[in-house]
Amino acid sequence: MSAADDNNKHYGAGSSEEMTSNKNECTEQNNVDTITITEAINSIGIQDDKSTCANCGKEGNSDDMNICNRCKEVKYCNAACKKKHRSKHKKKCDRRVAELHDEQLFKEIEPDECPICMLPLSSADQATVGSCCGKRICNGCRFAMLMSEEKDLCAFCRTPPPSSDEEIIKRTKKLMEKGNGEGFYLLAGYYARGMMGLPQDWNKTNELLLKAGELGCTEAYCNLGNSYRNGDGVQVDKKKSQHYYELAAMGGNVSARHNLGLLEGAAGNYHRAMKHWIIAARAGEKDSLEAVKKAGFMTGLVTKDEFANTLRAYQKWQNEMKSDERDKASKIKEEMRRSGFRA
Repeated sequence: MSAADDNNKHYGAGSSEEMTSNKNECTEQNNVDTITITEAINSIGIQDDKSTCANCGKEGNSDDMNICNRCKEVKYCNAACKKKHRSKHKKKCDRRVAELHDEQLFKEIEPDECPICMLPLSSADQATVGSCCGKRICNGCRFAMLMSEEKDLCAFCRTPPPSSDEEIIKRTKKLMEKGNGEGFYLLAGYYARGMMGLPQDWNKTNELLLKAGELGCTEAYCNLGNSYRNGDGVQVDKKKSQHYYELAAMGGNVSARHNLGLLEGAAGNYHRAMKHWIIAARAGEKDSLEAVKKAGFMTGLVTKDEFANTLRAYQKWQNEMKSDERDKASKIKEEMRRSGFRA
């Protein structure tokens, strides 16, 4: 027998009969282990499926029980038990609902990005929506397009500019038919200013802003909050104003979050105001940074470390949003404002 044959024998499992026997034993053991694990999993699943009624203590299948619609944390065996337990559960339920709301409200959301340069946008002043494609394009990319050979085309979809106010309205309504929230937002702006041949109509404006917000346009919710705050086409209602600011802020709108800080501060809720301003400042909102500094750090509501961390985050966002094209566009826009031109 060769040396190679000796090695193969040494590293093998013995004779074919021994290998078959060992294989059968392993298979039987694996089957036993599988059955045991499956039984354990099924046992756990059965336990997890059981819930106790918060009113009468009766156990039932979790999926079949009636859950509290607000806090989602307690279950009942039927609607009658749910109704009986309502008064006892109300305070705890209200507290938990408020906690869940604040968890969502004070969650930091990254601002939207320009779909061309992919740099973040901190405010609506940094971008413009085109009636052709409904995309929010940063002023830097629009400026770069104006400096190119295709200066008359949309920076995103390369559509030629509209030839009349009527064509702008036609394009905008086409966006609306496609369910584009920015389209509703654009038309709302035209009604608010009485532009593009349309009469000024705040009722129509607010109606369109609501629809735009429901379709995901946070700027629309922010402006609807402004309407209720200032009484534009509606009765002044600070609660509704705060509600729409909160919807916008939860979508990442820093202007709405700054306004929430103003509302909370005016109501004497200084710590909540500061939380809003810190989040907005960390997302590049300059006015919020000033509020954190003057109303927070200089009064002792914000510690030195908290202010330093906020300032670093603010500067980081400013750097990430910065581009040569945006700087040039901003400079031109400022020169136009100084000369009295209003776009």
